[in-house]
Amino acid sequence: MLKNKIVVAGCLVGCLAFTNAFGQATTTDNASGNAATAPSSQNIVQTAAGNSSFSTLVSAVKAADLATTLSGPGPFTVFAPTNEAFEALPSGAVDNLMKPAGKEQLASVLKFHVVPGKLMAADLKDGQTLKTVAGEELTVKVMGDKVTVNGAEVSQADLAASNGVIHVIDTVLMPGASKGSSSKN
Repeated sequence: MLKNKIVVAGCLVGCLAFTNAFGQATTTDNASGNAATAPSSQNIVQTAAGNSSFSTLVSAVKAADLATTLSGPGPFTVFAPTNEAFEALPSGAVDNLMKPAGKEQLASVLKFHVVPGKLMAADLKDGQTLKTVAGEELTVKVMGDKVTVNGAEVSQADLAASNGVIHVIDTVLMPGASKGSSSKN
């Protein structure tokens, strides 16, 4: 019953401010205008698994054997591509990455979306570089209310998890690409 109330509250708040599709109420901090999300008892993998928009990402995390790591203490910041972002990749790309032969490359792509530490939207600054767990850098761009990471737009920010935070992005980031680049460039 309480869970249903939280889901309804999350939907209602979403109509008025930002939403987080995991049933946690999200509000706007009046002083800064940034989204503030209630703490979650679920880790990053559980939080993502609770949202159908991340089914491809969750399947990929499991296929790459990263679920245990991303369920660990962290903290982690995950720039999480949606199913639509994966669908925008060239035909067959996701299927090939999900095969056992693509496991290493898949893990590399996924690690390129993870930054050690918990970086909320308010912590992200224009021109900032973030070192991923893959050892490569992401570049943050802030233009008014729009935030991008290597060209991928953050469509929802500050989705809290017990071991970090998720920022929803509209594009799969590709390691080894030039700065400011993603699968849509």
